[in-house]
Amino acid sequence: MVCYCLLISSFPAKSEIYKWKDDNGRTHFSDRPPENHKAVEVKLKINSYTNTNVVSTPFSFSKQLDNNKQVIMYSTAWCPTCRKAKAYFNERGIDFEEYDVETSEKGKRDFKELNGKGVPIILVGEKRLNGFSKSAFNSIHDG
Repeated sequence: MVCYCLLISSFPAKSEIYKWKDDNGRTHFSDRPPENHKAVEVKLKINSYTNTNVVSTPFSFSKQLDNNKQVIMYSTAWCPTCRKAKAYFNERGIDFEEYDVETSEKGKRDFKELNGKGVPIILVGEKRLNGFSKSAFNSIHDG
């Protein structure tokens, strides 16, 4: 069993998305091309911040936040940088609210209002951190 698992895990995972139209003209998306229709592979661009930058939070959001350094993070389940941020918050005992920008209605709405281009977006008071690094977060949380 262990050999089988090692063999399977040695192959790279491939995840393609295919777009095709059925006989009625309806568009479909699938992880495999259909056998009886021509399909086009869709190239997806997944955005996550690779660098950090701190900016001011829009007024409508800073007004909603407590002045006691409340932390709000907009994230996705697949984002490794988001997981790193959450682990750091938990390690330091920092309370935070998290909204998934793909599955939460509030997360989707706020991400759009924040003009989000990637994840994570971390709000602390009137400051906004696009991406995550310990030093950048500490500068807006502790500083």
